[in-house]
Amino acid sequence: MIISQPKINSLVENLRRRGKIIVFTNGVFDILHYGHISYLTKAKKLGDILIIGLNSDSSVKKFKEKNRPIQNEKDRARILAALKPVDYVILFSEPTPEKLIKLIKPDILVKGADYKSSEIVGADFVKSYGGTVKRIKIVPGRSSTNIIRKLNL
Repeated sequence: MIISQPKINSLVENLRRRGKIIVFTNGVFDILHYGHISYLTKAKKLGDILIIGLNSDSSVKKFKEKNRPIQNEKDRARILAALKPVDYVILFSEPTPEKLIKLIKPDILVKGADYKSSEIVGADFVKSYGGTVKRIKIVPGRSSTNIIRKLNL
């Protein structure tokens, strides 16, 4: 399900009252591939509810190549929301998901193992209230950037 930022507080409060373990991850998820599916499946297994912070089109344009994203934010959100491991997708326009992480206060914050612990935005905040930060092994050689490079040949 795609959810808006104004509704996230009540959603999270309801989930916590029901004793659910909330897992959060974020990304662009531009061209969905097996690496994404593997990653999201592993993330979901860490808790009860998987929430994905999805970079808006405007935020993607600030740090990816000039032609990115390939798919617009609505399509990317709809595709992610349709996946079995994904419970909620929420768009964010800021350069990082830090504001969103502070709103959600996930029990578990997840990023790919290609990120160093020191590079994970929100890690210190999540640890400050007893949350956990997990790095998930990624499938080697699988990335949207690699797929785009192959298409440009």
